Amino acid sequence: MKKIIVPLLAVLMCGCGIYKPYSRPEVETDGLYGPGVGTTDTTSLGDLPWREVFTDPCLQALIEEGLANNTDLLTAQLRVEEAQATLRSARLSFLPSFNLAPQGGVSSFDGSKASWSYNLPLTASWEVDIFSRLRNSKLRAKALYAQSNEYRQAVQTQLIAGIANYYYTLLMLDEQLAITSATAENWRSSVETMRAMKEAGMTTEAAVAQNEATYRSVLNSVRDLEQTLRETENGFSVLLGSAARTIERGRLSAQRVPEHLAVGVPVQMLSNRPDVRSAETSLMAAYYATAAARSALYPNLTLSGTVGWTNSAGSLVVNPGALLLNAAGQLLQPLFNAGANRAQLKIAKAQQQEALLAYEQTLLNAGAEVNDALTQCQTARAKREDRGRQIASLERAVESTELLMQHGTTTYLEVLTAQQSLLSARLTQVTDRFDELQGFVNLYQALGGGRDLEQQEQNDETRQQR
Repeated sequence: MKKIIVPLLAVLMCGCGIYKPYSRPEVETDGLYGPGVGTTDTTSLGDLPWREVFTDPCLQALIEEGLANNTDLLTAQLRVEEAQATLRSARLSFLPSFNLAPQGGVSSFDGSKASWSYNLPLTASWEVDIFSRLRNSKLRAKALYAQSNEYRQAVQTQLIAGIANYYYTLLMLDEQLAITSATAENWRSSVETMRAMKEAGMTTEAAVAQNEATYRSVLNSVRDLEQTLRETENGFSVLLGSAARTIERGRLSAQRVPEHLAVGVPVQMLSNRPDVRSAETSLMAAYYATAAARSALYPNLTLSGTVGWTNSAGSLVVNPGALLLNAAGQLLQPLFNAGANRAQLKIAKAQQQEALLAYEQTLLNAGAEVNDALTQCQTARAKREDRGRQIASLERAVESTELLMQHGTTTYLEVLTAQQSLLSARLTQVTDRFDELQGFVNLYQALGGGRDLEQQEQNDETRQQR
């Protein structure tokens, strides 16, 4: 007996600490945001709640509606519930399993009196987690549960950014429509003026026709903008999880963006960006899957037993309905399937390496997105002052050419060119403002903004408990 117990105790002792818990891999974050981006400020735009970033009341109401009704976010929440149930199942695997399997029957031999026999057994089985197979499976389920939470956070962050971008797109289109409509009205007046000048012999039919053609072209631009507005509102409504409707909104000129865009230090993305955290939890799950596959190469100890009542145990039972007890232990060592288990371990190791590469690539993509968004916002701001000066110059040019044409010292072509250049510059100025707002939204998303801070704190506590 001692020859069996001593090796078994040795296996139990070595199996308790054979695996190490997951630890985050060393990653290089210096220069992750790219050249020219200061990272001395530890504060980050992504740490702010979305209500402090988007202060427009109409936009806040739309974000709340999207968070409540968007189907992608609701689907992500269902995935969280599925992963939570899987984790609960993994935790219960540490407990013994009990089964009640009553049996009964009637038998008669060669016309003899029928006899009744029955068994009322309650069976129990418990796997002793020698080599942490169950523990690794539970930790993998924990990692997958955390990954589902991070996926939901990523969907929420993307949803908030998408709603903000849709909102600012509508404001841009509203402003461009107003400018184009006002220009069309000016062109209509210009056409009437040109007709009067033609009747007075001050201009030609060609000038009148050219002005009217340009007026019709501007009218078509108004109709195109109205169509684009309707299509944008329809797409916005789908994102909000509602039927197509008119979106209530403010004005582009009322939107405010902080002058200082703090990006923080790159290492903050490891804890802020949901997609980076999701990639890491995927790596964590792969790590524990590898450990579980390695556990399959070692013995598996299962204890089982039965307790109940029976009247069909032969000579062992004198009193019908006597108590029935038995217990057994089974130590299973893989032999013929050891090759298959090693192949599964090799697959798990390769998948773990794939998860590591995906995690590193996610970090690189995140850094590039921060640089792109910051550059977009800064470039749009740099254009703002020059664009204003350009419009002021074009306004003077339009006024001068119109006066010169009235006095016959210039042609209508010069007037048309000046007016078209002014219209184009005004529309581009609106686009520059939209680019600044969009760059701000993209930067907020790239830095991990829009997430549920309370949920993240809970996830961090869960990670520390591992």
